[in-house]
Amino acid sequence: MEINKIENEINLNNEIKNTKEQINFLESTLGKTINTAIDIGIRALLPDFIDEQVINIKDNLLNYGLKDGITKTIDDAIDIGKSAIGIFTGNFENVSQMQNAVQAGGLIDGISTLLDTVVDKVNKKGIINYNVANIIKQGKDVILNSIENNIEEKFKEQNIELENIDKYMNQWKKSFNNKDFKSMEKEYQKIETNLNKLVPLEKTINQARIIENLHNLIKNNGQDFNLNQEQLALAEKLV
Repeated sequence: MEINKIENEINLNNEIKNTKEQINFLESTLGKTINTAIDIGIRALLPDFIDEQVINIKDNLLNYGLKDGITKTIDDAIDIGKSAIGIFTGNFENVSQMQNAVQAGGLIDGISTLLDTVVDKVNKKGIINYNVANIIKQGKDVILNSIENNIEEKFKEQNIELENIDKYMNQWKKSFNNKDFKSMEKEYQKIETNLNKLVPLEKTINQARIIENLHNLIKNNGQDFNLNQEQLALAEKLV
């Protein structure tokens, strides 16, 4: 396949996939963070309850709207946040934009309202009693603070992962320029492993896929670094 066709295919595929993958990533990462914080918060608010009772309360909240509500609240916050920070079309370009959008979109306020709604619902149905419902609602700041802190930590982790990927890609480029395939292979494996932990960002994904194509071209050609003009043009995209 010609190099320009490889590039076009990479860019087209990423353009189609990135928005969906970014949303899926945020839904999954933030969803797990919120879920865990709610579990920890309920245990803290109901210290005399045994694990089985806490699990039962949490399961009932999830089954009566909390699970789907969390996903919708995340999606709504992202949509509102994108507009608030001036992203009307396209994808997030960096982790900071994601974090700012989540904050501007009122995610924590949305979760607060959702908790009240779901707790009232299960209380009215007689699934949890008034005292338990009241303790959760009155003490929900414990849960919300935990959610906010954990989300901030997740974004910090993403910035660290991004720094690591950039470092591995720069090391790969250095090894490529030195025609040191052994070192290239070492860095390539790090890129492939850590890329799965990183939110899909167009610039990073494109760089990683160009590296992947070049790496495999050289590998499948008996580690021969004598590239044709089209292959060299692809390599120049990494500079």
